[in-house]
Amino acid sequence: MKKILSVVTALSLSLALLAGCGGSSSSSAPASSAEGTSSAGGTFKVGIIQMMEHPSLDEIRTAFLDEMAALGYGEDQVEFLYQNGQNDATVMNTICQQFVGDEVDAIVAIATNAAQSAAAATSDIPIIFSAVTDPVAAQLLSDPTAPDGNATGTSDAIAVDQIFALAEELTPGIQTYGFIYNLGEVNSVSVISDAKAYLDEQDIAYVESTVTNSGEVSQSAQALLDQGADAIFVPIDNTVASAMTNLSDIATQAQVPVYVAADSMVKDGALATVGVNYTNLGKQTAAMAVKVLEGTPVSEIPVEVLDEYSVVVNEETAAALGIDVSAYVQ
Repeated sequence: MKKILSVVTALSLSLALLAGCGGSSSSSAPASSAEGTSSAGGTFKVGIIQMMEHPSLDEIRTAFLDEMAALGYGEDQVEFLYQNGQNDATVMNTICQQFVGDEVDAIVAIATNAAQSAAAATSDIPIIFSAVTDPVAAQLLSDPTAPDGNATGTSDAIAVDQIFALAEELTPGIQTYGFIYNLGEVNSVSVISDAKAYLDEQDIAYVESTVTNSGEVSQSAQALLDQGADAIFVPIDNTVASAMTNLSDIATQAQVPVYVAADSMVKDGALATVGVNYTNLGKQTAAMAVKVLEGTPVSEIPVEVLDEYSVVVNEETAAALGIDVSAYVQ
C-alpha cells in the first residue's frame, strides 16, 4: 500500500459561498438492494443515497453512521435504508422516488448528483447532503446561510489557491497545468472555473481534456501530456476519482506530478492535495441530520464547511518523482 501522511493546517472558512458535486450518467445497472437496514425498525426512517462507491464517499457514509450512533441515533432508534446510485442518474432518481414512497423522515444524499436526484423527488422531506461542493450551482438552494428549500448539508469546498500554492512549493516553476474532469459534474466545473481564474491571475497556462466516463481517463491523461502539461490538476471529480490509479501511473511514468482536490485521490497515487477530512465531513453531516430529526427546520440549519484543511502527500509517488515532501512528514 502507498504510505500516506497528512499534516493538519487550520484555515478559517465561513459558512457560505459553497460549491456542488455533479455527476454523469453512464451505467444502466439497476439500483442495489437496501443495505444496513435496522432490524429493530427504529423510531425514525432515514434513506441514504450515495452517488457511487469510491473511498471518499464510502468514508463519509461510514463516519456518518458511526456518529449517528454516537449521538444516540443508532439502529435502535433509526431504520437506515442505504442505496448505491452507481453513478447513474436514472438509478438515483428511482432510489429517491422509492424513499419518498417509503415515507422516510429524511434523506441523506452523499455527493451532488445524489442530492439533485433527492431534490427532484421531493420538496417536503428534509434532505441533508454531504460533499456537495457548490449547492448553489447545483440549484439545491439559493442562500447557504438560510436554506430556502428542503435541503441543507455539508460542503467539501476548498480554496484552489491553497492547492496551487502547495504545488509551487513542492514543484516550483510549473508553466502549464493540465485539467482533467467530467463536464457533467457540477462540482468539477465549479472548481475548474476557480482554478482557471487563479491561474489567469498568475499568468500560468493551462490545457484541458474532459471525460464522460472513467474509461476515458487514461486517454485524456495522455492527451494532456501530449499538449505539454508540466503538472495535472484534478478537481473533486467522482468520474476521474474512480480511475485515479491509472491516471497516476501514466503521469508518474512521464515524471509529471498530479495535484488533486480530495485525499482519496492521493491514496490512489496522486502526489498531494490540500483538502478536507471526509471522516470529519461525515460526522458534521450526522450532527446536522440529528438536528433535523429533532425538529429543527431546514431553513434554520445553514450549510456548513469544515474550518480545517489537511495537506496530504503520497511518499511513494514523491519518491518516484524525486520530490522532497519531508516538510509534510511527521
